[in-house]
Amino acid sequence: MFSFTIAAVVFGVVFLAELPDKTALAGLMLGTRYRASYVFAGVAAAFLVHVALAIAAGSVLTLLPHRWVQGVVGVLFLAGAAVLLFRKDDDEEEVKKPADQSFWKVSGAGFMMILVAEFGDLTQIMTANLAARYDDPLSVGVGAVLALWAVAALGILGGRTLMKYVPLRVVTKVAACVMLVLAGFSLYEAIAG
Repeated sequence: MFSFTIAAVVFGVVFLAELPDKTALAGLMLGTRYRASYVFAGVAAAFLVHVALAIAAGSVLTLLPHRWVQGVVGVLFLAGAAVLLFRKDDDEEEVKKPADQSFWKVSGAGFMMILVAEFGDLTQIMTANLAARYDDPLSVGVGAVLALWAVAALGILGGRTLMKYVPLRVVTKVAACVMLVLAGFSLYEAIAG
């Protein structure tokens, strides 16, 4: 059964973790060069593939003993928080311009860029962790996909405006704090459970 609460929690965690990611900046760059709807179509399809892979990985984790899974999930959330807190800002990567502005060229470029850049990314690992934690693949999947799509839309349509008002380091710190709280809950369940 679908849980709006789980979907909302997943949305919040994945949204905050993805905002400072380089793919949001890449979406912004593509959105300034090409038709936004074409870029979004490719990026959205790539994120859908990534979430499906993460949900499958998380579902496999639910077959293991609950205490072990919670311990691993807690440690992974701690690692994710550490990555967010201690990583250095990367320079924007150069994105090659497709030869023309056709839907298939632009959306294909967006799809391939995100598919490669996001594979094994922090948010994909977080989505797998959340799928294992909540054992509700539909709710986790919907929350993660909507969060990734929202960040992509923000990046494509209004990333520059958002970053004028909310410093990237603030968004990163908030995402790291949320992950620390989730790590604490998971580790508590592993120890107490």
